[in-house]
Amino acid sequence: MRKYSVLVAVLAVSVLSGCYATEGQRALGGAAAGALIADATDTNVVAGAAIGALAGTYCDDMGVCQ
Repeated sequence: MRKYSVLVAVLAVSVLSGCYATEGQRALGGAAAGALIADATDTNVVAGAAIGALAGTYCDDMGVCQ
């Protein structure tokens, strides 16, 4: 069940990532996704949110979410 939750979270974030126009929106989306995935995998939620926010902020600069 845990793998299913992580898969659904990753899929939802992937679908919604194209809807975010600014870096702030992508950072908030990444933070939410990181926290959700960290919670589903029983790891540190705050660290997951921080890593997700960083990934969301810089995904456009890396050409991942254009």
